[in-house]
Amino acid sequence: MAYMVPPSPLDDPKTAAHAWARYRRLMKWMMLVTVTMVVGSLYVLYRSNGLVSIHFYIATALGIGFAMLLTSALMGLVFLSSGTGHDGAISDKLEEERNR
Repeated sequence: MAYMVPPSPLDDPKTAAHAWARYRRLMKWMMLVTVTMVVGSLYVLYRSNGLVSIHFYIATALGIGFAMLLTSALMGLVFLSSGTGHDGAISDKLEEERNR
């Protein structure tokens, strides 16, 4: 028995272009927020501890930056998937079998 997979709204090039443009805009804002938070965090650390080690500040900047950008990228993909209706365009084979 062949199962039909419903089309995703992201299959439409116009909808996909709009969604990805929105995602890139979100990521640009999150890059600005991330850089601001990294600089602010380094400033606070320097004010409270002085120059401990350059490696400490590099590791802190990379850790905060990586964590914030990864989190915002994954959450942005969740918003993209949900906002376009891509999440609703799935076929649950187990649900279809239970309803028979």
